[in-house]
Amino acid sequence: MDFRWGMIADYAPLFVEGAKMTVGITLVAVVLGTLIGLFMGMARLAEAKHGAAKYVLKFGVRWPSAAYVAFFRGTPLFVQILLVHFALMPMLIHPVDGVLINGELARELRQNYGAFLSGLLALTLNAGAYITEIFRAGIQSIDRGQMEAARSLGLSYGQTMKFVIVPQAFRRMLPPLGNEAIMLLKDSSLVSAIGLAELAYAARTVAGVYSRYWEPYLTISFIYLALTMLMAWGISRLEKKLHIGTR
Repeated sequence: MDFRWGMIADYAPLFVEGAKMTVGITLVAVVLGTLIGLFMGMARLAEAKHGAAKYVLKFGVRWPSAAYVAFFRGTPLFVQILLVHFALMPMLIHPVDGVLINGELARELRQNYGAFLSGLLALTLNAGAYITEIFRAGIQSIDRGQMEAARSLGLSYGQTMKFVIVPQAFRRMLPPLGNEAIMLLKDSSLVSAIGLAELAYAARTVAGVYSRYWEPYLTISFIYLALTMLMAWGISRLEKKLHIGTR
């Protein structure tokens, strides 16, 4: 086949900007998703043995967090992106009746950053659901006696989680967290469906101009491959630094 790499060179800035957007939105979604996962993971484990607090935690904390995880793990990410972009974001940010932001600021955000905000929110919520389960499993893997020992020394529940349980659990959670970050990097290509100018959008643009598909899609395939390998290498180095899996 006659590969026309000149067409890739002509649109190289578009691919570079697309790669920057892909990396940027992935990193932000992973960080925010990790924060959501941390709090939701602890919410899923929250419990009280006596009194009204038992039912408050069960129906007001554990069940809502379980419903959030079930929804975002049980529905396709592509559907979530469309739902956020066309239904949720217009409700939250709207020039007339936005719940969070309205007026001229809402108009500007929708026009200039609408696809980015929608894509970021959808990826963050999706990542948060999977990371919630990673945190829940990691925390549960720590011997329960450590919680009891820390509480007997006078530490509060929050202090015990912050200084004793979570630091130990994080070492065990790092490999699945790394896998989730890599999966999210690849799944970020789905946000091109709402017009966000990332790698998949760049390839589709070039393919539409030249009516050729091998060159642009092979190009982004190799870029995704390089990014995922670089991310996997970084995670591996971090695991070795923390001596994960050496015992």
